Amino acid sequence: MLAWWCDTPVCPAGHEHSSKVKVVSAQHSLTFDFTMSSGIKNIPDFMVVGFVDEVPIGYFDSIGRKVEAKLDWAQKLIDDHPDHFIWYNDMCLLILRTYKKLLKVDSFKTGGVYVFQRMQGCEWDDETGEVNGFAQFGLDGEDFLAFDPKTLTWIAKKPEADKIKHNWDSRRRINEDWKNVLTQLFPEFLKRYLDLGKSHLLRTDLPSVSLLQKTPSSPVSCFATGFYPNRADIFWRKDGEELHEDVELGEILPNHDGSFQINVDLNLSSVTSEDWRRYECVFHLSGVKDDIITKLDKAVIKTNRDSSTGPVIGGVVGLLLLLAVCITGVFIWRRRKNGERQQCT
Repeated sequence: MLAWWCDTPVCPAGHEHSSKVKVVSAQHSLTFDFTMSSGIKNIPDFMVVGFVDEVPIGYFDSIGRKVEAKLDWAQKLIDDHPDHFIWYNDMCLLILRTYKKLLKVDSFKTGGVYVFQRMQGCEWDDETGEVNGFAQFGLDGEDFLAFDPKTLTWIAKKPEADKIKHNWDSRRRINEDWKNVLTQLFPEFLKRYLDLGKSHLLRTDLPSVSLLQKTPSSPVSCFATGFYPNRADIFWRKDGEELHEDVELGEILPNHDGSFQINVDLNLSSVTSEDWRRYECVFHLSGVKDDIITKLDKAVIKTNRDSSTGPVIGGVVGLLLLLAVCITGVFIWRRRKNGERQQCT
């Protein structure tokens, strides 16, 4: 079994950081997704993407071997604080060298296709001050190991991870370093980034909402795109009551411009034409008082024959491009989005 990625959080001693910040009340997150792969064509074998509130702010891969900012304020941080940039670049290079070394001495899945994943970061509630640090490892799209900062122990998600768990549990000093990085250093970084990027990260953008239908017999999709932040809800209701049957809710997904999109489908197979007026789609954005309500109306439904579907196709293409770059941690991303990530206790 591979000795596994890099088993330390990589935090330099004596690193200084600022905690001054002024933000609006909300839950915020800082996440670093690492992906190392083999046997997959046309993508770097090592990638790191940094996210603030699930917006990509920085990127590193084994081809460029240099941290790149994805937003203007992140580039300004690099320009004004080169030590911050050096720390991130050195961390990425160190982990890259560690993984390359492990692959040379380990025969695990040699010659095959595999993907190793590591996701670490923190969530911070600026109203209660509560901090939740997390670190997870994955193999081929499945959870493998997770760290519990409260008990300084590791949770094996697969039987194959038991040996590594017992080994890592015995190294208390390293686990204390993990806890300090996840629950102290990263929250301070997060507060700093929220302050520097508040005009972008703390904004509120309402979406455009459309009703889409592929064919007359297909479900009608209520599609909202261009909203920010990603704390949103969308649902169908009938006669003012939320529907839970004959509906299918999609995931909140990122657009190429840093905004988000979501859709909810309504199956109309048992709905008569006379009943259409009883249905409406409701979009709610956290922190915004008024919902966006769209009545179910044949006159406003867009189909594949409409030229107006171009922006939707463009949005999908943009999403695919983003996912090609941000392939890291997809399985954990989706589980976290759906609220299925197991909380450490």
